[in-house]
Amino acid sequence: MSVSISSINYCPVKSISFQTVSDCKIRKNIGIVGDRVFAFSKGLEFNQAQLFEKNLNERRGKWNKILTLKNSPVLNKYNFIFKDNKLTFSQKNNEILTIDVSKTNEYELLSNKILELENSLQKPIFLMKNTEIPFFDTSISNKTVLTHSISCLNNKSIKDFEKKTNQTIEPQRFRGNIHVEGMEAWEERNWIGKIIKINNISFKVEKNIPRCVAINLKPNTDDNSLNLLQSLKNNYDHFNMGIYLTALDDGRLNIGDNVSVK
Repeated sequence: MSVSISSINYCPVKSISFQTVSDCKIRKNIGIVGDRVFAFSKGLEFNQAQLFEKNLNERRGKWNKILTLKNSPVLNKYNFIFKDNKLTFSQKNNEILTIDVSKTNEYELLSNKILELENSLQKPIFLMKNTEIPFFDTSISNKTVLTHSISCLNNKSIKDFEKKTNQTIEPQRFRGNIHVEGMEAWEERNWIGKIIKINNISFKVEKNIPRCVAINLKPNTDDNSLNLLQSLKNNYDHFNMGIYLTALDDGRLNIGDNVSVK
């Protein structure tokens, strides 16, 4: 049975949004173009946020300095779409605000709108942007040397987890960039250290993806009643779901593309 891409997703704003697309552009050593190129700072003054935005060393281990679903689950109700240099902030497909990201004076409008809607969030927050070093988990973690990454999920692994827990588990909880089908549950863990090829693009399979409490959040809500993180540990004796890939070439991915392992 052949392995192929079943869905492609990206998050223009780190941790807050989730967008499904039919195809995407890949940049070597960066990943999906547009993925996690924005993030909101948390508890940083403007000059500190600028350093965090530009300097990789300023990010390492500072998860508490950006808004994430882990520290601000109320944001799971919202979504962002990044298209034609416009960033649109919405809820339940209803547009709230659109800004032109080429005009930095509009960034404050967006930050203020979020603070207006969610008074539990504390000032200041600032919108940050970096297309060369996006705000991937691997660029913030102090436990990995990776700076760029694409997450890949095996649909059968999620289904196996769903069966074990006897709960409906929405794949969106894991915010995977690429979902694949046609392989056995957890077979992706055997790909670590190997090269896979999709549509003439080579990817190195770097490591398993450790999960955090954000997977407990039901998509588009702040409902975190399912403790899926603990369920992972109870059923598999690890907290992982999915694998990290590094793109070794430029190119384009499409739903339906076949995946081969070298």
